Amino acid sequence: MSAGQLNYALLQSVSRSFYLTLRILPAAVRPQIGLAYLLARTTDTIADTELVSLEQRLAGLHALSERILGSQREAIDFGELARQQGLAAERLLLEQADSSVGLLQTFTSPDQAMIREVLATITSGQELDLRRFSGASAEHIVALQTDSELDDYTYRVAGCVGEFWTKLCRAHLFPKAKLDESAFLANGVRFGKGLQLVNILRDMPVDLRKGRCYLPADALSKANLAPADLLNPANEQKLRPLYRKYLDLATGHLRAGWTYTNTVPRRFARVRLACAWPLLIGQETLQLLRAGNVLDPQQRIKVTRSQVRSIILRSLFAYRSKRAWERLAKERENSVT
Repeated sequence: MSAGQLNYALLQSVSRSFYLTLRILPAAVRPQIGLAYLLARTTDTIADTELVSLEQRLAGLHALSERILGSQREAIDFGELARQQGLAAERLLLEQADSSVGLLQTFTSPDQAMIREVLATITSGQELDLRRFSGASAEHIVALQTDSELDDYTYRVAGCVGEFWTKLCRAHLFPKAKLDESAFLANGVRFGKGLQLVNILRDMPVDLRKGRCYLPADALSKANLAPADLLNPANEQKLRPLYRKYLDLATGHLRAGWTYTNTVPRRFARVRLACAWPLLIGQETLQLLRAGNVLDPQQRIKVTRSQVRSIILRSLFAYRSKRAWERLAKERENSVT
């Protein structure tokens, strides 16, 4: 196999939104980011296979992690896990897991190291999540305890991706560009954390009914709320002041993401657009979350496909003008604060 044989059709089938971003990336970084996502999506599928026991899922994650790191050289077979998948794309994802890992060898040693590092961090977050919420249910909701735990979780599953993306693009695309390295990297991490926090805030009703509460218990307690209280949509107004705090935190992270996007040298339009699209979609989601009942499981809060298309078209036109581009995210942020 070569890097060019990465299964882009499979990537598209397991993540239409990310695939839009991946398609526009420069060829110099597209295969590495595509493979890292494909492997992360594979570990996520293993973690989410609730039809098998916790021990089996943890064992599967460990086996795949060892294979990715190279400490396990024997081929892995997730046939049994694959048969438990309801979606054909996720079955194929698991069936092709060992072939996907094999593609690592087609990259340079530094690229392999970066991919392995980000996958190790993501997998550690997935394992922590599985252990933390073991036995959780709608009748027994388990919550994170502190803001530090929430920050750690968002780093492990998404902030580290911003870190990986930054290092990879820096190495392959603009290694000699003069910029503040530490600030660029820090904003990349915040960008990833912000996107994950948006997902957490959007998916609360679904997660709560699985027994998972990502809003910290100590913050809820100060608001005279318990995790179980969030199952009742009537408590939304009582939650709203605290919830607004986390909306503001996500907004701040995305603001750092916009700074990050514009730190990328302007001639790398493809990278800037690949950053701008999830950021603008995140801002649009925050706007919807500020207006809707975020505890109501019947009220699906999600940016529509037509809105996504509008965001993409607007960004493409705006890029022609530096002033229009600079207004792009600021206008959306002003409408959500």
